[in-house]
Amino acid sequence: MSTTRPYPPGDLGPEPGGAGASAAGPAAAVPAGQIRRLRLAGTRGAVARARDFAREALHDWGWLPAAGADQRAAAEDALLVVSELVTNACLHAEGPEELRLRCTGKVLRLEVSDLGAGSPAPRSPHRPGRPGGHGMFIVQRLCLDWGVVRHAEGTGKTVWAELAAPS
Repeated sequence: MSTTRPYPPGDLGPEPGGAGASAAGPAAAVPAGQIRRLRLAGTRGAVARARDFAREALHDWGWLPAAGADQRAAAEDALLVVSELVTNACLHAEGPEELRLRCTGKVLRLEVSDLGAGSPAPRSPHRPGRPGGHGMFIVQRLCLDWGVVRHAEGTGKTVWAELAAPS
């Protein structure tokens, strides 16, 4: 798990618009802290539904259609991370319960809740030529940070990941 970010999980740091911040970019029009939720418990095709839901949110937040290569790459990375987190919940945690997306001017936070007891971790050592086991390695490589929060009631967890908003 990454520990390089100077803010604890959930703390996105100072909002843009302060000293040295630029209001330009697609995420600048997003209301601070806007959250989208999709219930996935017991649904078929959870990965496809989650990607479609995330794609619609990215469209509403101005990430799509992409204005350039950097913005297109950021949107594709976000969709890939959604797919990986939901797939992991399907394969290793009795299925996903909910997908939550939160976008601010500088960070997109993705959260997938499930009822599983295990904790995801990148396969170590990573073996690129072997099938399977690449999901959390991909998440770790694409995201600013990621982690796991255990549910207070003792059942399940939320796996979260944060990506930089395109500038």
